[in-house]
Amino acid sequence: MIWSCTDTRIEIGDRPLVMGILNVTPDSFSDGGMYDDAAEAADHARQMIQDGASIVDVGGESTRPGAAEVSEVEEMRRTIPVVEAIRRDSSVIISIDTRKAAVARRAIEAGASIVNDVSAMTHDAEMAGVIAGSGAGIVLMHMRGNPRTMQNSPTYEDVLREVCDRLGERLDACRKAGINADQTVLDPGIGFGKTLDHNLALLAGIPSLRRLGRPVLIGLSRKSFLGRLTGRDADERAAATIAGNFFAAERGADILRAHDVRETVDAMTVFKALRTWND
Repeated sequence: MIWSCTDTRIEIGDRPLVMGILNVTPDSFSDGGMYDDAAEAADHARQMIQDGASIVDVGGESTRPGAAEVSEVEEMRRTIPVVEAIRRDSSVIISIDTRKAAVARRAIEAGASIVNDVSAMTHDAEMAGVIAGSGAGIVLMHMRGNPRTMQNSPTYEDVLREVCDRLGERLDACRKAGINADQTVLDPGIGFGKTLDHNLALLAGIPSLRRLGRPVLIGLSRKSFLGRLTGRDADERAAATIAGNFFAAERGADILRAHDVRETVDAMTVFKALRTWND
């Protein structure tokens, strides 16, 4: 399967690709404030690339539960110098994690080729035009509500069916907006308006998500449901994250969004060896 992202064609192969998380925010749940200086952020991106990240995902607005929205100007101030610095240094694929069309447009001009939109293009009516016009890849993520409200008693009758249905609707919206199917990737939104049981059901249900015909991205790195399962704080959830990602890969995930890039790449190297070994 191919993911078409501006002038780049990403091949989805026999092991998941790793998307490294680069939050240039003061308030992200796990690494807020660590890389809010552009030079420090670019250094961290270099390390993730060295560790094997196929994609670097740059985000300037926290989407942790309860987070407040920031302005377009502030989001661009945080992210665009980082995108530019990464592009000067490397040919790595860059993703911009944003709900805002103006931020996405400027990031694409600076060298990004993917937009990771947690609202699946529903937050900003102009986002679809940016994607259609640029040919950028788009990650369509499922979220119930918005970051400020999403964890206020999320309820579903059948979470897997409802998430699949909603993502199918967003694929239809892409087609109507002139976005090619091969530009799209689907993300069930682990932790975005979901309880612990919802998250587990979605991970087990990855084969159903893949039946929508597009690659599936899973972002569970260090999330609170792992803390509920293990009793660990966010900075102590690497092992739990690796376990969850290995399970997601076995169920058919194509892209894994991760803070701990080296460990995730190593785990997926082992996964591929086990998957392809013939006795």
